[in-house]
Formats: sequence, C-alpha cells, structure tokens
Amino acid sequence: MSVGLLTLIILGLAAAGFLLGRQRALSAVKGDARALHSLPSFYGWSVFLFTAVPALLVMVAWLFLQPTLLETRITNTLPAAETATSSTDLVMADVRRLADGLDVLVAREGLDTAAVAALAADLPALSDRMAGVGVAFGADLDPAIFNAAIAYRDLGASLTGMMTIAALIVAAGGFLFALMRVHPEQRARNLVEQFIVVLLIASSLIAVATTFGIIASLVVESWHFFRIYPASEFFFSTTWNPQFRGGSDLGLWPLVWGTIYVSFIALVVAAPIGLMAAIYLSEYASPKVRATAKPLLEILAGIPSIVYGLFALVTVGPILRDWLAMPLGLGNSSSSVMTAGLVMGIMLIPYVSSLSDDIINAVPQAMRDGSFGLGATQSETVKRVVLPAALPGIVGAVLLAASRAIGETMIVVMGAGAAAKLSVNPFEAMTTVTVKIVSQLTGDTEFASPETLVAFALGLTLFCFTLGLNVLALVIVRKYREQYE
Repeated sequence: MSVGLLTLIILGLAAAGFLLGRQRALSAVKGDARALHSLPSFYGWSVFLFTAVPALLVMVAWLFLQPTLLETRITNTLPAAETATSSTDLVMADVRRLADGLDVLVAREGLDTAAVAALAADLPALSDRMAGVGVAFGADLDPAIFNAAIAYRDLGASLTGMMTIAALIVAAGGFLFALMRVHPEQRARNLVEQFIVVLLIASSLIAVATTFGIIASLVVESWHFFRIYPASEFFFSTTWNPQFRGGSDLGLWPLVWGTIYVSFIALVVAAPIGLMAAIYLSEYASPKVRATAKPLLEILAGIPSIVYGLFALVTVGPILRDWLAMPLGLGNSSSSVMTAGLVMGIMLIPYVSSLSDDIINAVPQAMRDGSFGLGATQSETVKRVVLPAALPGIVGAVLLAASRAIGETMIVVMGAGAAAKLSVNPFEAMTTVTVKIVSQLTGDTEFASPETLVAFALGLTLFCFTLGLNVLALVIVRKYREQYE
C-alpha cells in the first residue's frame, strides 16, 4: 500500500472517529449539550487526534528509519569485490536505480515475482527492456547488482507492508481507546487545547532542529574534506584551481573577495536608494501616491533572479563596458563585478525600502508631534527623531538585504562571470562562494573527492560569515537602542 493511500485511510478513520465521538457524547446526555463538560466538537476532536496522530507519527518514524535499515541490510549482502572496485555509495545508487526500474517494469508489464527473478538469466535482454522504461544500463550489467536490486525491492516491499500493518493497528487502537473514553465528564476541551500547545511548540522547534541539521551536515562533510585536503591551504591560499585529477589548489580567499566585493556594490546601490524611498513614502508622500508607488516598487522583489541575470548580461554589462570600462582602459568584458553589483542592488531596493517603510511607520506619532511642538521642521524631525528611533529596524532591513546579496547565484553567474581572482578592478570578471558551491556539486564527479567536498567547506565558511554579520548587526542595534530606551 502506498504512503498516500495509507494516509488517506488513517485520516478517513480519524474523520469517522470525529463523528462517532461527537455523537457518543451527545447520546450520553440525550442530546442536551449543556450537560457536557466541553462542546460536542471537542469530544470528536479528541477521538480524531488519538486516531490520526499516533499512527502518522509511526509512519513518519518508519519512513525515516526504513532507508537506513534497507541500505544497511543490502550493503551487507553485496560481494566484497563490488564495494572494492567502487565506492559503496555508487554501488547502492545503481541498486536503487535498478530497483526503481524494476518497479516501473512490473507496473507496466504485470510481471510477478518469479518472472522478475527469471530476468537474471538474460541480462542483455533485461537492459533493453529497462531502457524501454527510461532506465539506462549497459549490456554488461553485473548479476550481483541485479540480485541486490531484487533483494532491495523485496525487502522494501516487506518493510512497507509492515509499516502499513503497524500504522493501521495503532490507528485502530487509538480510535477504540479514545471512543471508549468519551463520557460527559471528560475534559475534552483541555485535552485538545493541550495538544494544540504541543503542536505549536513542535512547530517552533522545527526551525531550531532544521538549523542544527544544516550545521551538522556542513560540519560533518567539511570534516571529511579537511581530512583529505589541508585546512591551512584552504584558509590561507590565494589560488582557486580545482583540477579533479589531483594537484588542485582550493584556496578560499578569491571566492570570499568576490562575494564581499559584489555584495558591497549591491548594498551601496540598494541601501541609500531604498532608505530614501522609504522616507519619502512614509513621511512625505500623499496617501494616493503611496498607495500607487509602494506596490510598483515591490514588484521588483517578485521578479525572478534569472530575469535580473539576463538584464545584466544583455543590457547593463554591454553599457558599462562600452561607456565606462573601455574608455577608461579598465577592461573589455561585459561580465564584471560592477555589472552584477548594480543589478543586484536594483533587486535589493524593495527589500530595504519595504521593511524600512514599515519600521518608520511604526515609530509613534507622539514622537513626531513632540518634535513639531518644539519647533522642528519636518526634515529635522525625520533626521533627529524618526530615523534614530527606527535605526534598529533599518539595520535589520539592510542586514536582510546583505544576506540576500551574499546568497545570490544567478545574477553573479550571468553578470560577473566565473573567474576566481583577487582584484580591485570592478570591471573585471569575478565569482562568489555560492556560484562555486553550485559548480563543485554539479557534474559527473565522485562525491568523496576533495573537489566536491569543498562545497561543504565553502558553505560552512559562508554560514560563519553570515553569522558574524548578524552578531555585528546585533551589537550595533543594542548600542543605539540603549540611547532611546
């Protein structure tokens, strides 16, 4: 039984429990809901929750643990020669791909277990049939891989069947247990509200758990990278030259410099323009102008970054090359740091302006009135009262824009190029950390190689860089906030 169908069955049983629980509560008091401790719907929800939640938790836990158990069991059955000639991950990838192809083949041709096992007698013919369902394997398909794929498929089906039985038993048990507990004095409302509190706590912990999961994955894979590539060369080398055949130079600083350079130019463009736009919309613009201008400005945030990249490649890059770079003798390429920085700054304007506008509007009107009462003009009030009071939020808006700039990829690829170099010339092609993370993880390369694992070290470095930026922003915010509290 598929996971989707099993989920629908559990939810259907829980819905039936809701109706029966509500009806049982009303029947116990002969239809007089005033005699119940809680509203009738709470009794129904108590049965619904006892039926659905434990069963769904069993499904989630089973689906989380099943792949690990499945791959461990199948890996132990593989001959030593298979794992010696190539990595275990590559062998298991072939096993999973072949098992998926067998599932498609069985679904299309209606083969039974005996027919699937008989396919091992003619592996070249099997390769042709697998190609017909979109799974490409050569005629030299290893029988050990085929047998492992059959075992993988059969064991997966068995584990899925066991999960189905376990989930249905838990759902039925919860259904009967909750239904038997329904009586007029039951505190069903308290039970449902406690469950909602637990659900809210669990939802709030998801972000924390996700953060720890991201950090753990980056740290583990970075540790694997530093075991095969010296950390001193990664952190102190100024050369980035991955070869994928040994002798690679994987120095970090050309990528960090490109990231900082492009982001700095973008913020130089976005921060003042966005802040001035926010001041005008919140303090000077009429309601009619504000209602028209702000949505038009926020349209920039909805444009995909690939469109900005095309704009940088086709329009901004050639203009900067022909009007500035070549006349000044600074370069002859349309791909440059300046191109990517300008276009990225345009993209970041609504991030700064919209957030700053909301923050400025949140400043109490009493502060403005007090300034006007002391004889200050509107511009003096904005400069000396409104902006200092809104400064912590404005710093947060600029920080959000900086984080967006650091993580941008497509604009850099199409506007700044892919050259990793250390240069102060803004009209030269450079690249950023995020671009190289993508390039190192794509292509037909072995995952365990340093040229691939370096992407995780780059990601961890970028994470630490962003974390340091956040800490710096918090220090600045607290320093200025203390003056106004």
